Amino acid sequence: MHRLAFSFVLGYHGCDRKVGEELLAGKPFRASQNDYDWLGPGIYFWEANPRRAIAFAKESQLRVASTIRDPFVVGAVLDLGSCLDLTTLAGVEQVRIAYESLFEGTRRVGGTLPTNSSDHLRRNLDCAVIKRLHTILADAGDPPIDTVRGVFVEGAAAYPGSGIREKTHIQIAVRNGECVKGVFRVPERDLRG
Repeated sequence: MHRLAFSFVLGYHGCDRKVGEELLAGKPFRASQNDYDWLGPGIYFWEANPRRAIAFAKESQLRVASTIRDPFVVGAVLDLGSCLDLTTLAGVEQVRIAYESLFEGTRRVGGTLPTNSSDHLRRNLDCAVIKRLHTILADAGDPPIDTVRGVFVEGAAAYPGSGIREKTHIQIAVRNGECVKGVFRVPERDLRG
């Protein structure tokens, strides 16, 4: 974890309009606790990408079990605090160590490691590894991680032969709600493509 780079970023949270209006009125964010969350438990934001946040909310609306009826985006000023940044060598090394610990612990009890889905949209293994890292830090008496930040390459090629993907983004999972310094209404013009 580090504080080696910028500290404040703008994040965008895709949600239902009713939830978004409650957040804008001061209601606290609710952390996601799914076993497949890419960056482990936390409040998820798209860094500097309101259009990707609204696209996510619209995609989510189409799922059978979705609670999103009216896609909406809330902007937030985030202090990354003590950040597990998976765009750095140090961050990747931390999760590699956590994976080895998870692997050995699972092997010892004769269990099976979780797996990520083939389309990489459900990241059960990655979530378990990051949860293991949180446990390792807590057991050692180290300060907890405030935020987890990662790049995700996703979507179709931007053009024929391209290595650039349409939905590539930086995502942030905020574990410490105190890192959300403020919320704001995103202008409609910032949501249109």
